[in-house]
Amino acid sequence: MTFTYVIEHMEEDETTPKSLPPWVELEYAHMIMLAGINGRVEFTHLSHNSSSSLDARLASINQPSASHHVHTQSVMELLEQNNIPITRVCLLDPKAQTVLAPEDGKIFDHFLFGVRSLRQLGFPSRQLGSMQMTTDTALAVTKRVIDDKVQLNAIPYVDFPTITFNAKESVEMPFRYIVNGKEPVLPPGMRELLHEDLNKSVIF
Repeated sequence: MTFTYVIEHMEEDETTPKSLPPWVELEYAHMIMLAGINGRVEFTHLSHNSSSSLDARLASINQPSASHHVHTQSVMELLEQNNIPITRVCLLDPKAQTVLAPEDGKIFDHFLFGVRSLRQLGFPSRQLGSMQMTTDTALAVTKRVIDDKVQLNAIPYVDFPTITFNAKESVEMPFRYIVNGKEPVLPPGMRELLHEDLNKSVIF
């Protein structure tokens, strides 16, 4: 089965620049790699200003990745357009009562990530535990559970990892990440961006 991961970005043209912040583009690019070559990622509710730049950024990726599309329509508009009932869509919500399990891959084929207001739209929901994750990590965890059939508590994690750049510079990340060996799985380029931002924050 092909699983679709929907990222409801929700932004308006009037209030956004012509491109997304660099860290957002890095996470979104990471998502299409994490979803796997058999997956599909739909980025919804982007402004016209940023959708074209994201399209170009994703098209430049030369690693194996999921098929993907960038939309200005909202997730509800996209579902209606494709005649997909919300019963096939699982909202990943930390307030949900039920933990995501491999068996949910038989119930849902769309998995939705986004803002809190999505709770009001009636989607069935599942949660990934009590610790906050970055959206790309949440997608990776979801893929492991429903596609790779790994139980949620069997995935190796690290909470609040410290990213060390050198003997004097480091930053603590306030999220849960999947861990690979001893290192948190970050989007390619994120470590460099964090170091750059850290240097910008130094006041001389």
